[in-house]
Amino acid sequence: MAGADDFLDISGLQHFCFCRRQWALIHLEQQWADNLRTAEGELEHKRCHDDTLTEKRGGLLTVRGMRVVSSRLRLSGICDVVEFRTDPEGVPLQGREGTWLPMPVEYKHGHEKESDADRLQLCAQVMALEEMLVCEIKMGALFYVETHRREIVPLTPELRAETQRMAAEMNQYFARGHTPKVKPGKHCSACSLKELCLPVLCRRADPMAYLRAHIEEEAEL
Repeated sequence: MAGADDFLDISGLQHFCFCRRQWALIHLEQQWADNLRTAEGELEHKRCHDDTLTEKRGGLLTVRGMRVVSSRLRLSGICDVVEFRTDPEGVPLQGREGTWLPMPVEYKHGHEKESDADRLQLCAQVMALEEMLVCEIKMGALFYVETHRREIVPLTPELRAETQRMAAEMNQYFARGHTPKVKPGKHCSACSLKELCLPVLCRRADPMAYLRAHIEEEAEL
């Protein structure tokens, strides 16, 4: 039976939603390339994931670098920050008095996106926390460093269903070991893997023309 170490990384949901091929290059082929944005984002996450920075102020307990696992989604990962607030509908925590209701806060270097990529990753964290703590979490938050804005994300049935579907599709790709073909678009310019992916060359390539030329070359020999 598979354990948590065999599960895919929750953070991969954001990559998968952004571009299936980018996700496969990183998580299947183990390729990676930093640009300024990813490097700055990594530095910010190192502070978030420092589990020595747990804080308690009144009815708010802030935990950093909390590991979460979901057997349902077959995903695991680390939450940047989980805020626990005292709440009668919350859950007991070891070494703490009362009951606490968790809310994960995912830190992002850039700004709000048009897609649900960040929200899907956050939703997966919430679903994992619910599974682990046996509780219901109604919302999470995204904090965008570039704009210093916190977006409260309601965990709607629609977002949960999309997260479940996306996680299942991602696991299927992984099981097949399949790296999708490139689908060039404007998002390629912001991708740190564009020099490895070579979307422009792939778009210009004509496989049928290559095969015809190869066959004709062999016929002339």
